[in-house]
Amino acid sequence: MSGMPLFSLPRAARPLAVLPSPARSVWHLGVLPLRAQTLAIVAGIVIAIVIANRGYRHADGPRGVITDIAAWAVPAGLVPAVIGVLTAAAHGQPWEFVHQAEAVVGFPGAVAMGTLAAWAACRRPVDRPPWQRIRFGPVLAAAAPAIAFGLAVAQLGDWYAQQGFGRPSSLPWAVAISPVHRPPGYENFATFAPIFLYQAAWDVVAGVAIVVAVRRLALSGDRVFAIGAVAYSAAGFTLFWLGIGHLPIILGLRAGELGDAAVFVGAIAYLARTRRTRTKTAQSAHKSALERDTPVM
Repeated sequence: MSGMPLFSLPRAARPLAVLPSPARSVWHLGVLPLRAQTLAIVAGIVIAIVIANRGYRHADGPRGVITDIAAWAVPAGLVPAVIGVLTAAAHGQPWEFVHQAEAVVGFPGAVAMGTLAAWAACRRPVDRPPWQRIRFGPVLAAAAPAIAFGLAVAQLGDWYAQQGFGRPSSLPWAVAISPVHRPPGYENFATFAPIFLYQAAWDVVAGVAIVVAVRRLALSGDRVFAIGAVAYSAAGFTLFWLGIGHLPIILGLRAGELGDAAVFVGAIAYLARTRRTRTKTAQSAHKSALERDTPVM
């Protein structure tokens, strides 16, 4: 027993139900390779745009605004990922530092870049009458759940590529990983924790909760977006503890954990800072409505 790995199980003790991994993650259309991860990301982006557009239209937003903004936000959001790919094999300064910085910002950095581009798109001069000018708050409210649902779809790419899994696991829903994709030191383990599945499930629940909150509570768009940031970062920070990646350690945390922790603290601080202001605004609006509707005695 002393030489057996902690999570190693004999064949008879392996879980009866295991989530299998797809046999292929790349298809070739002539000379053009179609990768499952790329297709999943594209599908996630398309679904996010569709959901954001429906949410924005449900709030009586003008037609076509979300697609116009997406033309700015999506390319900007892909910038951190492109930088990470270009510097993945880099050695020496400054490229290695840039790659580590990209590992810290990760998906939150992509959302931040996309949000900044969306804000710029809303601020740009447009040929619209003043009452149809694009307000950024409703755009944020529509984007918050859309990003969560889109991210859930994008997680399918990690499943196909046999990435995004965590420590060895014997749970019935553990994912089977082929030997070629197992990290060094874990070659003798066959099933691992499906972090991508946990993340996808959390994203769906968070997206539904945000939609319900938007429709039932008087929340401004910026606070809705901050709530979405809290939900994502809390899940990301928690699930990182199941991971077995080799990200750099910064301030005692792995790079991804540090980025999620910063987003969580920043979003909580923003919600706390704007709580009193938003409450007063809502009370003032309610008071004005009562004064208008009250008959003169």
